[in-house]
Amino acid sequence: MATKKYSSYAQIDADLEILKLEKEIHYQKMILSLQKTKEILTPNAIVGNIISSTNSILSSPYGVMIKMAVPFILNKAIPFITKWFSKTKRGN
Repeated sequence: MATKKYSSYAQIDADLEILKLEKEIHYQKMILSLQKTKEILTPNAIVGNIISSTNSILSSPYGVMIKMAVPFILNKAIPFITKWFSKTKRGN
């Protein structure tokens, strides 16, 4: 950054005022960002985002395939997992 040359105290005061206002703007942006982050991390917002993401995926062209595949996979996976857990419980 080049060194700025001032010819009067009024120019220095004007630049200091600009810097002060920029600092305040950045501070307020940071506070707003923190508030938005807190709102996003609430349980209701997290669940809402998951539901909206799921709805957008299911409404995509691949949504029909996903709707058909998930029950099929779950019907095959759940018995397999329960058998695996029952075998590991017995120590086999």
